[in-house]
Amino acid sequence: MDKWSQLASKESIETTIAVLKSHNIEAILVENGEAAKKKVLEMLPEGAEVMTMSSTTLQQIGLVEEIENSPKYDVVKKKLSAMDRATQSREMQRIGAAPEWAIGSVHAVTEDGHAMIASNTGSQLPAYAYGAGHVIWVVGTQKIVKNIDEGMKRIFEHSLPLESERTHKAYGVPGSAVNKVLLVNNEVQSQRITMILVNEVLGF
Repeated sequence: MDKWSQLASKESIETTIAVLKSHNIEAILVENGEAAKKKVLEMLPEGAEVMTMSSTTLQQIGLVEEIENSPKYDVVKKKLSAMDRATQSREMQRIGAAPEWAIGSVHAVTEDGHAMIASNTGSQLPAYAYGAGHVIWVVGTQKIVKNIDEGMKRIFEHSLPLESERTHKAYGVPGSAVNKVLLVNNEVQSQRITMILVNEVLGF
């Protein structure tokens, strides 16, 4: 197992949670993916407009399937799948950029309280940065790193090769790319962002 896939120590997790909270990002620790899924579903009010972002982590814990097959929520991806990208692309961008709830993950979280999300197209970044009313990130603790420099190394050395492999298998494209990186240092809106740290290797 490489260093980017090793779960963080108890001390590292505790430090990260404390600093994230001081940056107005609510952070909690759960033991496994099932507990994380349960926590997310507890947080979502019935009838909520929910956008599940592309995320290996959410797929692994069964959260995407749970939400998209539930009659309890107004699922944004169902709206988008019924639209015509050729004629409604701008409207689709607007809908995806500002859901009531955005759920996904990050590629690195630093012990000094920064969340880092890499993207090829940038499609999930507007909602995380500002557009969504509420953001929930489900994050395996193997993604905890010392600082932003280590976070960038993790993205390029670990996340990108695995994502390229995934997209090649799924879509037949040569690979993915890190074209945009969102760095969240602090959240100005109280209780807007929650990070659920999971004591299990999830995603990449």
